[in-house]
Amino acid sequence: QVQLVESGGGLVQAGGSLRLSCAASRSIFRVNSMGWYRQAPGKQRELVADITSGGSANYSDSVKGRFTISRDNAKNTVYLQMDSLKPEDRAVYYCNAHGRPNPYSSYDYIYWGQGTQVTVSS
Repeated sequence: QVQLVESGGGLVQAGGSLRLSCAASRSIFRVNSMGWYRQAPGKQRELVADITSGGSANYSDSVKGRFTISRDNAKNTVYLQMDSLKPEDRAVYYCNAHGRPNPYSSYDYIYWGQGTQVTVSS
């Protein structure tokens, strides 16, 4: 069962913008923090930004001031607005969520989306 569904990747010119969305399945009882990671060819997966259920956001230094993470708790959806894109932002972007699968769980599970490609041409 797919529990995180991403959308919004694509090809954009340098300086352009894209918006990624990720919706968590209702099969996750409680979604806590949500975020975005990315993995460029030949590199390790890295955190881009994450956000708590209370709205506190955290960004990697490489995207501060250019990317904005937000979420709609009612829809269990997280967004990543990416502005002033650079060729080095090219990567597969993965949605991530920490949450409880049922009301009896005592710890968070970690969920991953399938990934969406972002390509920035120079």
